[in-house]
Amino acid sequence: MPIKRTGIVLSPNSQRVVLRPFQPPGDDRVLRIIGRVCTLSEVEVSQLISHVLEEFHGRHQKPKAYFERRFRDLKHHLLTDTPLSENRRLLLGAYFTQEYALESAALFNPSLVWHPDQSDLPSGSRRFAMSLRAVGEGHISSIVFRSGTINCDLGIEIDEPVRFVTTPRYVPDSCYENDLFRRKLIELGLGNTFTYEVLAALPTEFTLEELETRLQASLREHRSIHNELAPLVDRVVMLAKSNYEIQYTPDHELSERVVFPFSPTESNGIEDARFVHFTEDDGSSRYYATYSAYDGQLVLPQLLETKDFLRFKMHTLNGPAVANKGMALFPRKINGHYAMLGRQDGEHLFLMYSDMLYFWHTSELIIKPAEPWEYVQMGNCGSPIETDAGWLVLTHGVGPMRKYCIGAMLLDLNDPSKVIARLREPLVTPNEIEREGYVPNVVYTCGAIIHQNHLVIPYAMSDYATTFATIELKELLAMMI
Repeated sequence: MPIKRTGIVLSPNSQRVVLRPFQPPGDDRVLRIIGRVCTLSEVEVSQLISHVLEEFHGRHQKPKAYFERRFRDLKHHLLTDTPLSENRRLLLGAYFTQEYALESAALFNPSLVWHPDQSDLPSGSRRFAMSLRAVGEGHISSIVFRSGTINCDLGIEIDEPVRFVTTPRYVPDSCYENDLFRRKLIELGLGNTFTYEVLAALPTEFTLEELETRLQASLREHRSIHNELAPLVDRVVMLAKSNYEIQYTPDHELSERVVFPFSPTESNGIEDARFVHFTEDDGSSRYYATYSAYDGQLVLPQLLETKDFLRFKMHTLNGPAVANKGMALFPRKINGHYAMLGRQDGEHLFLMYSDMLYFWHTSELIIKPAEPWEYVQMGNCGSPIETDAGWLVLTHGVGPMRKYCIGAMLLDLNDPSKVIARLREPLVTPNEIEREGYVPNVVYTCGAIIHQNHLVIPYAMSDYATTFATIELKELLAMMI
């Protein structure tokens, strides 16, 4: 296939670290650490915290503020309300903080969209935002970002990422819609007399704190069946915490931002975000990304939403059609309905429609493997791209020796269940350089874009690093049958 490899390689960088909570196992151990720090004199405390701040200077923005937050997290363990000096608070916070090299192991499975800021660019150039799956210690995945430009000659330039990564501000007061939350409870089998009573006592929109307070009050009112209801309460809270928001400010560079696992469903990683710039019927737009949340046992498809890459909202997806990995949203409604591709059975490509973005009830099989390089399984490689000829969908196929290749197909614009054409041979297959990595013989992307009538494909090389390739759109379409 006549794709043009750019030679650009984005490799994992172990120097990019973020501050994360360090939590020793067991309250007894936490208490012993606090006790030891409290035996130190103020002079010793000042010397220790000065050394910490000097040793880690330049590696993080506002480490003092983070240490103060960590102190507040563990303050309830203190045996007295006697005020502590600022230095002692900071030192205690430092003992319960660690650095995490979030992309030390791998930087892969990229997705490209056009950046919301297209100002101050030469004619013919456009700025992009790229998400990547970053893997660090413990094989925990998170979403990191890079920015860059593509000029009129298809020259790709990646902006140098900032040295540090900053933890976002969690938004605990994000509001939950009562009716929507009720629907989610019903979908998860959590709708019953108890939960309906709880919701009936809450306003039309409520916060996590209001929900938890009401749940605890209702538990007290049902003391006789407390043990029976307690697991239900835990699951309701887990659902709420899986729908949350994080916030950055404009002074944080895009490469400084990270979507790190926060909710219980994401505790072991956020995987393979497929970003798409979605346009509503009224002309307004926002970015969505489907991603896989992994808790160590189950993989759950979820949805990220942002208008500006500063405030990110995370939503659970619900309904019997929400299953497996690799769901990809179309960039606009089709015939008045949201549309999405999925791989519900882990093997074939399905099409879904819904009138509600967070609920998907039905799916239709539209593509089965046809060529030897995709006989094991197929899946999408990002959201469909609208062209005059139809919806261009990049696919992945798995063949002998579990080798992954990237393919392509074309779906009808008005009825995406109709396959107009597809490639007989792979568009991208791993070459000798690309086949070595964390998972050998794999090329994979989570979203490409079109620029100057060329398809620009960022793709991962064997689950380790990321590169780019381009192909003229007209040439690609001509190769399909």
